[in-house]
Parts: sequence; structure tokens; C-alpha cells
Amino acid sequence: IYFLKFCLSHLSVFLMEWAFIMNRVSSQGSSAAQRRRMALGVVILLLVDVIWVASSELTSYIFKRQEYNKPFFSTFAKTSMFVLYLLGFLLWRPWRQQCTGTLKRRSSAFVSTQATLSLHGGSSEPLYVPVKFQDFPAEHSNCLTGDCKSSSKKHRVRFSNIMEVRQLPSTQALEAKISRMSYPAAKDHEAMLRTVGKLTITDVAKISFFFCFVWFLANLSYQEALSDVQVAIVNILSSTSGLFTLILAAIFPSNSTDRFTLSKLLAVALSMGGVALVSFSSMDDPDGKGVIGSLWSLAGAILYAVYIVMIKRRVDREDKLDIPMFFGFVGLFNLLLLWPGFLVLHYTGFEAFELPSQLVWTYILINGLIGTVLSEFLWLWGCFLTSSLIGTLALSLTIPLSIIADICMQKVRFSWLFFAGAVPVFLSFFIATLLCHYNNWDPVLVGLRRVYAFICRKHQGSQQCNNKEDIF
Repeated sequence: IYFLKFCLSHLSVFLMEWAFIMNRVSSQGSSAAQRRRMALGVVILLLVDVIWVASSELTSYIFKRQEYNKPFFSTFAKTSMFVLYLLGFLLWRPWRQQCTGTLKRRSSAFVSTQATLSLHGGSSEPLYVPVKFQDFPAEHSNCLTGDCKSSSKKHRVRFSNIMEVRQLPSTQALEAKISRMSYPAAKDHEAMLRTVGKLTITDVAKISFFFCFVWFLANLSYQEALSDVQVAIVNILSSTSGLFTLILAAIFPSNSTDRFTLSKLLAVALSMGGVALVSFSSMDDPDGKGVIGSLWSLAGAILYAVYIVMIKRRVDREDKLDIPMFFGFVGLFNLLLLWPGFLVLHYTGFEAFELPSQLVWTYILINGLIGTVLSEFLWLWGCFLTSSLIGTLALSLTIPLSIIADICMQKVRFSWLFFAGAVPVFLSFFIATLLCHYNNWDPVLVGLRRVYAFICRKHQGSQQCNNKEDIF
């Protein structure tokens, strides 16, 4: 009963937040289409939560019940399926145009229709032109050009008779053109406008090549953890990636907003306390796999935080990186470069290479296509329909859903330490998400300042009363 209350309370918090967002959208006079768009996005995100929990449970089932405990093989197979995203070069017209160079030529022709621009990214060299004051009377123009001795003394403002002219930089030419275009004309260039400012295919491939190793290691750690402990423990410990992201972003800031605040310190403290309790609850495992699984979960959370912080340093804006293309190249490089890992693990004895049975192959393919490829696409779609904040908050529902799945499907009984640690980790996930979304928000510092101001007012008021008593 306590567990059901715990899960229902967190589910109600999320639904209340959704209702608040819906009411806010409707109060601002949004149309019915916008409300349907928000509702569809929330439903898609809830579906993604169910898919991810089911995928984790299926992976745990393959490792433990089917006795095919091959985390590296599972990670390699599912990550390589991201290569299916590269079919977009056959089906998606803007990608094909980038390959043939058509879009690049159209963009260059589009920008060249502007006025004469500087060849460099910054402003051009200044050009000083004499000012012609033709709209002023003669006596005013004489005063403005400096000859105002005969004028009255009240004209004390003097203007320069030379104006500085700078040409529009080429980096702003397209925006200037778009601002003067009519809506039908802009729609004609819709495919080109969507790709303006995005990274080229070569740039995306370079970033994918670098980050495919970090992405693979983070997912391998998650798969290793699933082979040792329950899904609920893995998901709770893996949710601490947001806290590690806050810490790493403060150490290696990508912009001025990545600073460590008191609110982030509180979130880290809550998360670390919850992680300690959940880790202690997993020590009851007699074979000692609980501790190893907890360490694998934390390692995966740290690696995922490294991936997030480093990609933010490489790509300053989210809209510059084509996410499906990025994951497509990650799957391609994973398939081409990481297969020697089978030989290393086989001959070192860490994971003997063995092809799965037909049933296990079916499970892995279904898990990869739905739990990896389709779920990533649906999550991106849900974030597009709602917002990145709601999309990240929706991930927290995997914690209560995985607890319910473990209890109902695997008949797992968790100790009170587990639930005592799950609550602060769950809360810290919400806090970290909000703090990442509102970069300059520090509610703890604001609260402390208000308390300090209140105490000071009380202290000053008491001193004034004492002074009045002394006078009387």
C-alpha cells in the first residue's frame, strides 16, 4: 500500500504539472490546435516512458531468464540499429540536397541577392560621409555645422557634420532578407530556411565520430548494470546523470550560465543521499552483484553527463545539430569501428562471443527497433510538440514505472531503504531539470536573501523600539 501511494503520488504530481501547463496555455488564448498539439506531445512522451521501461525489462529478461548475459553484444546490436536513420538520405529531400550541393548553391544565391556585403564575418570598415542638413532652415544648419556664433545662446547642442556608415555583415544577410520577405515567398524557401545555420554533413559526421565512443560506453554501462541488479535500481541511479551534468557544467562551462549555485548544491546533496540509501539497499544481494550493478549504473550516469556537457561545448545551439543524422552516424561508426571489441572481450575472457538463439535474436531485434530507434524518434517528436523541459521531466516517470514493473513482473520485494532513497533522487531529478532549464534561477539564494532581509527588518524594528523606550 505504501508503495502504491508512493507511485500514485508521483504520477499525480506529473499530471498536475501537465494540467497546470495546459491551463496556462489555454489562459493565454491559445487555439484548440495548440491544445491538441500539447496533449499529443504528452501522450507520446508517456508512451516513450512505457517503451523504455519495457525495453529495460526485456533486456533484463534476456540476461537472466534466457541465460544470454552478453551486455557488449546487446549494446553493439541495438546501437548499430541507429544506422537506419541514415535512410533519411533517400527519403528526406533536404538531406539529399545537402549531398548533391543543391541546397548550398541555393543558399549562396539567396544570400547574394543582398546589398554589397563585407567578405568577413564582422562589420565592414567604417565609411565617413558628410551630413547634408537639407531639411533644416539655414540658421539651424549653420549652427549644426559649427557656425552658430550669431545664434542665440540657448542653442547649446552641437552635432557632428560627418556620419559613420558601415555595411551589413554577411552573417546577417539572410536574416535581413527573411525579415523583408512575404509569407508565401518564405514558404517557397522553407526547405532551405530550415537548414540555414545547421551544421553540414561533414561537421555532423565528425561530431558523431568523436561521441560514438562515449555514447557506446554509457549504454554499455547501463546494460552491464541490468545484468546485475533490478531495473528499478538501475533507473534510479542512472537518473543522477542530471546532477553530474550540473557539476561538470560548472567545472567545464560552455557559457556564462553554467555556474554552480546553492540550489544546484542542494540538488546534488539530495541526490547523493538518495544514491547512498539505494546503494545500501542493493547490498543485500548474497553474491555481491548488487554493489557491482550500482557502480555500473553510476558509471553510465557519469559517462552520459560527460556526453551532454561535451556536446554542448561543441554545439552552442540545439537547432544547429540535426539529431537524427547525428544518431545515424553514431550507429554507422559503431558498426564499423567497435566490432574488434568482440575479439578483445572473447580472448580476455570477459565476454565469450556466442551467437544468440533464434528467439533471443528476435527479442534483441524488437528491443533495438522499438526500444532504441523508434523510442528516440518518438521522444524527439514529443519534445518538439511540447518543450525540452517537459520532455526531460517525463523521463522521471521511468522510476515509478520500473518499480511497478519489477514488483508485478519479477515479484521483487524492495526494502525501506530503497524507497527512502528513491524519493530524494526523484525530487533531485525534478530540481536539476528545472535548474538546467532556467539557467540563472537560484531559488535557494533568493530565499536566503529574503530571510536575511526579514531578520534585518525585525532587528532594526526592535532597535527602534528600544530607542523609543530609552527616550521615554
